[in-house]
Amino acid sequence: MAYRTVLVGTDGSASSFRAVTAAASLAAASGATLVLACAYLPMRESERAAAADRLGELAYKVSGSTPADDALRAAREHAVAAGASDVVLAAEEGDAVDVLIALAARHRADLMVVGNRGLNSLAGRLLGSVPSGVLHRAACDVLIARTTDGGR
Repeated sequence: MAYRTVLVGTDGSASSFRAVTAAASLAAASGATLVLACAYLPMRESERAAAADRLGELAYKVSGSTPADDALRAAREHAVAAGASDVVLAAEEGDAVDVLIALAARHRADLMVVGNRGLNSLAGRLLGSVPSGVLHRAACDVLIARTTDGGR
C-alpha cells in the first residue's frame, strides 16, 4: 500500500526532528504529501507580561503561534533534506493529541508518524503520552518512530 498523505507532529525538539526525517523518507519513497504539524497552547497573561518585560520588542517570538511556526520551518528543512518535496505546514492551537487527530482528518492522512518520547516515562504512564494518545484515537495507520532511547 502506498501512502498518499503522511502527517508528522513536531515540537521543535531534536527527537521530533528524527520523527520528521522518518516521515519525510516515507513520503518521498511513496510520492506522498507530507504534513508537518505543530500544536501550541496560548500563553497566560502573566507569562505574556513577564516575556514582554524581559524580551522587550522581541516578546513576539514566544507568544501566539510564533514558536510553532519556527519549529515548523526548522522541521521543513529536515524534511526536504530527507527527500520530501510536497510539504504542508500546519500550526494549530490546542492539545497535541487533539491537534494531530484533527489535522489528520482535515488533511485525510493515511499515515501518522510520531516519536516514541514519553512512552516509557512515569509521567507518560500516569498521564498519557502523545504517541499513546494518537495510537488510541487515530483513524489511520500510525508509525511510532524510535526517536529516543527507551522512550524518554
